[in-house]
Amino acid sequence: MIERRSPRSTGFTRLVRLRSTPSAETPRLLAATGGHALPPTLTAMNGGGASTLRFGTDGVRALAGTVLDEPSVRALGRAAAAHLGSRSVLIGRDTRESGPGLARALAEGLIDGGLESASLGVVPTPALAYICRIRRVAGAVVTASHNPWYDNGIKFFTAGGRKLDDVAQTAIELAWDARPRLDRPIAIPAWADPVDPVAACRDWVNGLVEAGVTDGGSSRPLEDLSLVVDCANGAMAPFAADVLRRLGAEVEAIHATPDGRNINDKCGSTFPDDLREAVLRAGADAGLAFDGDGDRVVAVGDDGALLDGDDLMAVCAVDLQSRGLLVGATAVVTVMSNLGLHRALTDHGIAVYETPVGDRHVLEALDMNGWVLGGEQSGHVVFRDFASTGDGLLTGIRTLLAAMRSGRTLGGRVAELVVRAPQVLQAVPVSSDGDVVVDQLTDEIAEASAQLGSAGRVLVRPSGTEPVVRVMVEAFDAAEAAAVADRLIEAVRQVDATMVS
Repeated sequence: MIERRSPRSTGFTRLVRLRSTPSAETPRLLAATGGHALPPTLTAMNGGGASTLRFGTDGVRALAGTVLDEPSVRALGRAAAAHLGSRSVLIGRDTRESGPGLARALAEGLIDGGLESASLGVVPTPALAYICRIRRVAGAVVTASHNPWYDNGIKFFTAGGRKLDDVAQTAIELAWDARPRLDRPIAIPAWADPVDPVAACRDWVNGLVEAGVTDGGSSRPLEDLSLVVDCANGAMAPFAADVLRRLGAEVEAIHATPDGRNINDKCGSTFPDDLREAVLRAGADAGLAFDGDGDRVVAVGDDGALLDGDDLMAVCAVDLQSRGLLVGATAVVTVMSNLGLHRALTDHGIAVYETPVGDRHVLEALDMNGWVLGGEQSGHVVFRDFASTGDGLLTGIRTLLAAMRSGRTLGGRVAELVVRAPQVLQAVPVSSDGDVVVDQLTDEIAEASAQLGSAGRVLVRPSGTEPVVRVMVEAFDAAEAAAVADRLIEAVRQVDATMVS
């Protein structure tokens, strides 16, 4: 059984909107980013045109130091202070060079809003969410996740480690719109990173080890496994290899030396080529690649095959079902999940429940129904018994243990379970409003869906983090999927061109 919730009718899917008029500063911005072309919605300085902050599918994200500068982040902190459900806020960050300044600015704004704030330094997003949950305090992570170093952003967590709901996000947006800048710095007594950030995350690290030991049934459940981990030069660098070694694995870490600008640079979950080469070179059993803030993971099998979040979900869901631990015999996925995952789950008696993109929507469905497992193709996987957000390291541990219980390697277990439908996925840049572009394509989308019928799937949606429209077409006939996708991609371009002209 597959229960679907439309990503356009629930009101859940939200967009980052940082609108502005072109600025004379654009050439300087290009120089600052090493010549990278900037997305149309991120080309203006705050001083060069009016910018409007909006939450996306996972927090606020924009060009650091320009669109997202310290005065705007102070104002964001002040606006958020009334909506976090706690008098105290813990602030963490990933390894971007803009992180320390923006984290301090956020703390200043929160203090101006009447709260107390403390720094955890560089920590993975799931670590901060876990600490917020067990200490019952609010939190914020200064991160742009898998984006390049020159972007940054902020993810907020309420007391209890939950991401903000739509009501709170809208209230913060309105408060920020009313007072979008706070130019004066604010004194913060004793603001400093902890001397030992790893020690600051001890609760999370010990929780992961305990979860692995309990799940694996021994003190070293990953013993005899040879692994490679790609830390994306991000927040997982001090943690991933250490935790896996404590669970018995032999671990080689790559891309684990962040310098402020190499985060996600040809590495990590969105660029796993180096991981694949390292796994094959070492003859390792598997590899894990995290993103910059550690809330997602993809894997590489011993044969070098890339395994995404759908593959990891299949392994974990079937394992939990076989042990009677998959509550409701249901797994939560998003609209981007592959048809092959749906078939793998239903073949094992597991119902599939679909949500919009974003792990907070996955968690919402889990919470509402008491279910325990959900995730995204991108590698955000939520185990509700332990975490309130995607946790890349926990996902890696539990997936490896599930494969071991099956008597297969991780790659072998995925190959045994999942026959993927060929998928065409393309991000089409747009200069106009992505929502409006998609609204103009109703007939074309309906025609494509009718053509594929039950043997395929079509999804056309505006991105929540970039100025693009994402076109996804799946069909077990690869040629047909490609033809339908090409037609829809061209339709997106034509509608966008008409709106711009």
